[in-house]
Amino acid sequence: MYKREYGILRTLAPLHVGASAGEETGNLNLIFRDQFTQTGIIPGSSLRGRFRADMRGGEGDENYWYGHHAEKGKEDATTEALVKFEYASLVWLPVFCPGQPIVWVSCPVLLKRYQQITGITATLPKPYSASSGLPGKQTGDQGKVLFFNLGFIKVKHQVDLKSWVPSGVDLDPHLLLVVDDADISTIHDMSLYRQSRVKLKDDSKQVDGGAFFNVEALPEGSVLVFPVAIKESSQGTWSPFGGNGTQRKQTSELYFGGLESIGFGRCQVVLGE
Repeated sequence: MYKREYGILRTLAPLHVGASAGEETGNLNLIFRDQFTQTGIIPGSSLRGRFRADMRGGEGDENYWYGHHAEKGKEDATTEALVKFEYASLVWLPVFCPGQPIVWVSCPVLLKRYQQITGITATLPKPYSASSGLPGKQTGDQGKVLFFNLGFIKVKHQVDLKSWVPSGVDLDPHLLLVVDDADISTIHDMSLYRQSRVKLKDDSKQVDGGAFFNVEALPEGSVLVFPVAIKESSQGTWSPFGGNGTQRKQTSELYFGGLESIGFGRCQVVLGE
């Protein structure tokens, strides 16, 4: 039997999980994307690797909870992991609106997955729904309009979106907007953090052989959710952030993905049931 839990992840810095940095000229280091919405994800293997590495050297048994790795010359060295992770998908994505406050955007497909994982009973909002308190330009009988870099978006439905703010995340429900599933990929690409990088010579501030990299990342303030399944165990409680065996810490800051050394990947993680 498995116990179902989930994790809420909020980025405290740009998050890059995807292609590693290479040395090819013009290399574009893309993030991993969901195949349907084309929005950023964190694969379950990346989540598992981070949690495993964080437990390594501590009081917990990493091989017991996350499975023993294969060893050369030893048959049947691998064991089943008791903690299983699925990929993390976006719940809310911060998007810049020129001349207006930042708006956190989602779509019905992403919110439906969040609903299935967390079990909330709120009614799934329709596309182009927002709180009545969302700042925007009022255009007479046409209602409220938001200006994005790609054009204007008209708010068609005014609903209370407070139920869709994950527990433990400080997010103003008046700054939430639900768009159509067909629009989310374009808005997502518009909001990504992008940085151009070069490799300098070791002894001078000159570009080494024209090495040039473009990196993209989920922006700071993104909110993601991932499901966790925990197999029943006789060795206490899974405590990835520490605890006394029966009670555990529910939140911690972890680094995910690559480029941690230059300020990428710092996230707040909150575990829920």
